[in-house]
Amino acid sequence: MPFAKPHTGWSTPIFFIIFLLTSLGAPAQESSNQGIIPRTDRPEISVTVRDRAGAMITAAGTVKLYRDGTPAGSAALSRGRAFFGSIPFGSYTVVIEATGYKSAQRDVNVSISMPYEVDATLQRDSADENAGGPAKPLLTPKAAEALEKTWKALGKNKLSEAEKHLNEALQLAPSHPDVLYAQGVLFLHKQNPTEAQSALEKASQMDPSNAGAFSALCMALADQGKYEQAIAPAEKSLQLDAKAWEPQWVLGEAYYHLQQYDQALKASQQAWTASNGKDPRIELLVAKSQTAVGQYEDAAQSLRDLVKRYSDHPEAETARRYLDRLAKDGKIHSN
Repeated sequence: MPFAKPHTGWSTPIFFIIFLLTSLGAPAQESSNQGIIPRTDRPEISVTVRDRAGAMITAAGTVKLYRDGTPAGSAALSRGRAFFGSIPFGSYTVVIEATGYKSAQRDVNVSISMPYEVDATLQRDSADENAGGPAKPLLTPKAAEALEKTWKALGKNKLSEAEKHLNEALQLAPSHPDVLYAQGVLFLHKQNPTEAQSALEKASQMDPSNAGAFSALCMALADQGKYEQAIAPAEKSLQLDAKAWEPQWVLGEAYYHLQQYDQALKASQQAWTASNGKDPRIELLVAKSQTAVGQYEDAAQSLRDLVKRYSDHPEAETARRYLDRLAKDGKIHSN
């Protein structure tokens, strides 16, 4: 999406995991759960949705699949992509709907076992377009191609390759908000949140409809310890994409460091639910917030669950230390 974990003193930066998990550039391997889909001997349909500028659509949406007019499945649109794996042969209609955009449909005849790529460009609703101010400038085909290669390289954490393609895009469209967004994300991957902040502030100001830019901006701010400043872009990102879990995570971290523990607990629990348990560090934040509000037994249970699910993960050892401390302080009963 997608979407730079703030420094907490006990974990590594979040942005690597976030943008690795929510990569915009992994073709034909993303689903509504954003997992890697193993190839099979059955056909697959991968859907990529862009706006008129050639950028991936970040708005919430749904892709529905119909086979010979009968519903055959649906998937949430995630960072402009959706995936349908292991489908039977037949004639399909793909219907794409996204908030603030006119719906579109594409037909595809699935007759052999192979991946089928479906590309769609959505137009904004006229009312939404008028309310959103001037439209983004169009990217030239070369710039759009360079930008797409940038995202693909970022998704594979090939930073040198990503930088090469991004430099090409910057030469062709140095002030385009989508290019600046990608530049900000690259800076986050390179652990340069100050430069990321500068690029992402420009991108979000130029395109206030880009949820991903606001999400990345709040991460850049939080990664510098600017927790209070991170709250506004995190909330803006959630207004644009309520299903995103990355800005919820940042909100949880920000509120925790600002000692607003009730809000930290609420935000971290929402992030944990929305992410489907993608990262144990979110669960660790939940446990810390539960401890801060005096929910010691709940915190202990969260920590035990973390250790059970992620026994080999670095956060598991941190969870064990937290459990020991809670027991030594008499907050919980030792097992």
